[in-house]
Amino acid sequence: MRYYLIVGEASGDLHASHLMQALRERDAQAQFRFYGGDLMQRTGGRLVCHYRHLAYMGFIPVLLHARTILRGMAQCKRDILQWQPDVLILVDYPGFNLKIARFVKEHSSIPVFYYIAPKIWAWKEYRIRHIRRYVDRLFSILPFEVDFFEGKHHYPIDYVGNPTVDEVSEYLRLHPADMAAFVRDNGLTGRPLIALLAGSRKQEIADNLRRMAEAARPLAQQYELVLAAAPGIDDAFYRSCMKGLQVAVVKGQTYRLLQHSTVALVTSGTATLETALMGVPQVVCYYMKAGWLASLGRRLLIKIPFISLVNLVAGKEVVPELVADGMTVARVRRHLMSILPGTKGRSMQLEGYALMTRRLGAPGAPQHAADRMLDYLRKLHTK
Repeated sequence: MRYYLIVGEASGDLHASHLMQALRERDAQAQFRFYGGDLMQRTGGRLVCHYRHLAYMGFIPVLLHARTILRGMAQCKRDILQWQPDVLILVDYPGFNLKIARFVKEHSSIPVFYYIAPKIWAWKEYRIRHIRRYVDRLFSILPFEVDFFEGKHHYPIDYVGNPTVDEVSEYLRLHPADMAAFVRDNGLTGRPLIALLAGSRKQEIADNLRRMAEAARPLAQQYELVLAAAPGIDDAFYRSCMKGLQVAVVKGQTYRLLQHSTVALVTSGTATLETALMGVPQVVCYYMKAGWLASLGRRLLIKIPFISLVNLVAGKEVVPELVADGMTVARVRRHLMSILPGTKGRSMQLEGYALMTRRLGAPGAPQHAADRMLDYLRKLHTK
């Protein structure tokens, strides 16, 4: 079969590449064409446009690059209709992908599958109307989404497991812990580690990294602070954020750092889930300028009780969330102290992680998704 995929960021590239591999293992005639990234390209197929040319987030960046985005969207629409795939598979990236879904449903009979459901349970819940009209099958990687889509909106979805479970499990299988080697390879001191995961965008790094490091500074004689640097962020930017602070930096080794860390300070996002699956107690930190306004907006606009995936999946507060004006150096420090070895807070977090892991289920998300997609497609072809 012919599969056309669209992703809009690095995480989508990773998840889509694994899905493509699973589809190829089940469909020897699989052909791929995609808006994607390097990992998808290595898996095989035709890369039409790299996601980095269209990956703009936030009102101002999108406005400044509107012409580029619109041109890329127009090219994508033309390319899909010209290639006539057996299915269009959209991966997250709802602002772009839902527009493509509408166009495809209005101008063709190509079925539209959505892998990694848009997070409309957090905001923009009105998008359920677009999903109903323009998406044939929705594949979820978060178990609580089943109740949201099916229970609240009566829209059937397939929960296929979470690909982060696969990625962490595979990493741990292939890379047994070796603290001595990690210390040697990165020129570290050998003290126990506190991991700092400050995000992947410059603004969130600038807002959070220094505050994280300041919060952990009283522990610097006992622990070594180590930053997991994001790809694409230059070293000079990190130095400007950490001036006067003793923080080691590792790049391209986030899982390896977590594997050897005692605790972590983590910005919200998939990193909170990765940290939990690695079994590292954490404090979730997400400072924003004009934090009081962001906190007000969160209370008025966002309809979920938590921001971290750990707490959302567990259905209760497992990890502390310090958000907007709630993230202060003093509060981060207090929560950090409460999860050090020997504390009650640490053991309670680890119990919560076990609950979260059970709810996520076993590895195999890309394989489960591929099986169900092919099952649906074969039924469509026999009609």
